[in-house]
Amino acid sequence: MKKSTKESRRVPTMRALSRDECDDLLQQNQVGRLAFTFHDRVDIEPVHYVYSDGWLHGRTSPGTKVATLLHHPWIAFEVDMVEGLFDWRSVVVHGVVYIPDADGSSADRTAYAATLALIRELVPEALELDDPTPQRQVLFRIHVDEVTGRSSSTRH
Repeated sequence: MKKSTKESRRVPTMRALSRDECDDLLQQNQVGRLAFTFHDRVDIEPVHYVYSDGWLHGRTSPGTKVATLLHHPWIAFEVDMVEGLFDWRSVVVHGVVYIPDADGSSADRTAYAATLALIRELVPEALELDDPTPQRQVLFRIHVDEVTGRSSSTRH
């Protein structure tokens, strides 16, 4: 006897991701969404990043976002892997943005150099004359203070 369409559909299973699974998802991706707030307005913007040793490293253009983050550095960051409507994994990070100064203290210069080296793993020409996105001159780091993840799967 043939199963009905409803019987043959798989019901998704939802679960929390472990910290290791969250770290793996952050390392496998290079584009996520950065959410930040100022007064009663929330903004969210896509950014490319590198995840390394509990930090997200990225770069952006100077402007309103950077000015806002300098005054309100608390952010949320999300990255997803979507294979289908009910087959996906998602990680949310909460942390604080740091904008190291290339001409600042010794700690700032070290952080700036480390972030630039990681960004150049994605875009070797970053901050060079042949940079494909020369407007992105501001490097930033986000310390991963909290990380949570969820998944949905129809594969049982």
